[in-house]
Amino acid sequence: MSDKILETEDLCKYYGSGENIVRAIDHTTMSIQRGAFTAIVGRSGSGKSTLLHMLGALDRPDSGRVLIEGKDVFSLKDEQLAVFRRRKIGFVFQDFNLIPSLNVWENIVLPIGLDKKRVDRKHILDLAERMGIQDKLSSLPNTLSGGQRQRVAIARALAARPAVILADEPTGSLDSSMELEVISLLKACVNEYGQTLVIITHDETIAQMADSTLVIADGKVVSR
Repeated sequence: MSDKILETEDLCKYYGSGENIVRAIDHTTMSIQRGAFTAIVGRSGSGKSTLLHMLGALDRPDSGRVLIEGKDVFSLKDEQLAVFRRRKIGFVFQDFNLIPSLNVWENIVLPIGLDKKRVDRKHILDLAERMGIQDKLSSLPNTLSGGQRQRVAIARALAARPAVILADEPTGSLDSSMELEVISLLKACVNEYGQTLVIITHDETIAQMADSTLVIADGKVVSR
């Protein structure tokens, strides 16, 4: 099995045309090691969120390839791609993306239900305990603090045991003390469950916690 779990080959994503063209991702080739915690850092507008969306198969590139476990994800039809994404990738977003009408338990198991799979209650309860939200499983998201909501979002990302966890500025809504606590929890969990973690961030503190760092500027990975 390859030690590269996630790769891009000559990836491009442009917006606009002519003089107004924006090269959000511009001929980027990179790879991420299996089981590693990789931080992708860059200034606002550098293309890092666009890159994450393509790594997670949320947005198709104009050209180039994204490979997950050697599979060219954009060779799949939309329905196949949706299934592949649910099974292989967990997402953590800055604004949590929890469903307001569902309680904590229902939010966590949502990806498993969408995939029509049986919920491993022991695994979910273990995740909830690790995240310190085991007493909040029947609560609605609007009754939780920002830190608690982010813990729910992380548990949801881990619930289906995906190979890759992609996190887009996951602590941007949290204060500095909660930020370090959440990243430490996320790192500990992916280590325990043998997953690969990729975090998009502009925060040097988070980048220093990573096993490796990729720097992106003007749509290109400029250093490793």
